[in-house]
Amino acid sequence: MIEWKPLGTGARPVPQPVATPLVWAGAGVGALVLVALLNTVVGPDRPELALPALSLLAALLGLSARFTAAPGTALLCWLFLNGFAIPPAGTLTWAGHRDTTWLACLFTAALIGTALARLVHARAAYRRMAPGHARSDTTAGDGLHDS
Repeated sequence: MIEWKPLGTGARPVPQPVATPLVWAGAGVGALVLVALLNTVVGPDRPELALPALSLLAALLGLSARFTAAPGTALLCWLFLNGFAIPPAGTLTWAGHRDTTWLACLFTAALIGTALARLVHARAAYRRMAPGHARSDTTAGDGLHDS
């Protein structure tokens, strides 16, 4: 008689983060598209809308990134925010306190996204390994749990 067993009976690993250059490419392309969309829909010179949108993008990218990708993600989002969301468009400027705050906000958003993903993955791994949460496909037919 043939006994069918699932192939994935072992512990499932925690997903590996996406490579940092790929995250940075997503940040560059995503920030470009987001700022262009905001400039088209609501008009240029609206950093009060662009900053939260780019912070959300940084947090979403952080969900699949390593912690080491956060500074580059924040910097790329800030470059598009500074270069194209505030006048004069296409010119990078540095306004001390404002740009420091913007960089800190974008960096914090990327870190929060990454930390949230790590917590969710760690919690899921703990639940899979906890004694009271045995998978049904690993205990079926082993003869130990039959009454």
